[in-house]
Amino acid sequence: MPAVIALVFILGLIIIVLFKTVKIVPNQWAFVIERLGKYTKTLTAGFHILLPLIDKVGYKHTLKELAIDVPPQICITKDNIAVEIDGVLFLKIVDPVKASYGITNYRFAITQLAQTTMRSEIGKISLDMTFESRDTINAEIVQAIDEASDPWGIKVTRYEIKNIDPPETIIDAMEKQMRAEREKRAAVAISEGDKLAKINRSEGYKQEAIKRSEGERLKRENEAKGEATAILEVANATAEGLRKIGAAINAPGGNEAVQLKIAEDWISTFAKLAKENNTMIVPANLSDLASITAIAKNAFKFDEKGKIDKE
Repeated sequence: MPAVIALVFILGLIIIVLFKTVKIVPNQWAFVIERLGKYTKTLTAGFHILLPLIDKVGYKHTLKELAIDVPPQICITKDNIAVEIDGVLFLKIVDPVKASYGITNYRFAITQLAQTTMRSEIGKISLDMTFESRDTINAEIVQAIDEASDPWGIKVTRYEIKNIDPPETIIDAMEKQMRAEREKRAAVAISEGDKLAKINRSEGYKQEAIKRSEGERLKRENEAKGEATAILEVANATAEGLRKIGAAINAPGGNEAVQLKIAEDWISTFAKLAKENNTMIVPANLSDLASITAIAKNAFKFDEKGKIDKE
């Protein structure tokens, strides 16, 4: 029985020694080895054998990029507005030895450094600029932390602001300001539209007046041409009629026809005067047809043959 116990003890001791001696490092990890309390080497991914009871793993570090939340904090802007800001910090270990022996807790140290740098950067700008300058603030924080963390074997890749929460009163004032700005832009847009509409209408009225005046001018020109043509036609017709009348008078019997026509017109005219007026002047020799025809002969000079004397 004692022999069995001794055998079990020996096997257990062998297992412990093997466990302490053989080390398998996963990918993207680094083990810092200490020999009798002093740094001796860094193990990368793979299979490794250590000296039992002499070498030990002092620190284990992942070489992957880490994301660390930066807790929210109150920052005072340049215009004395208190805002609550939080963020997230991305970093990775580039030197496991410095990360092990350069600082006690690099996560806590970097978080505190990010918060103090954030307060410093926010204090340089106004509240409005905090919303517009996120990228600039992030870059300044990364640069400041990266310089400070270089002795710790830490590389800060980027920092991102997650939330910027101003007080409720400031939020209400900003909403009113934005509402007023939107109303201002709307009023400007409406006025610009009304201005363009008036310009377009005036241009339309101008074009309409020009077209109307051109139409009136063409109308008057056409009417003038039409009247001139009509006058010319009437003159031509009158002249032709006079020529035909002259030819008819010079024809045989034309003299007697003229005298008869004049007499008929004379009588017809006095008949109309009698109907339209109560008082009229009647020639003393109205009943004498010969006197009427004598007037006609005086109007037209006839020669001895009864034809119109052209002289």
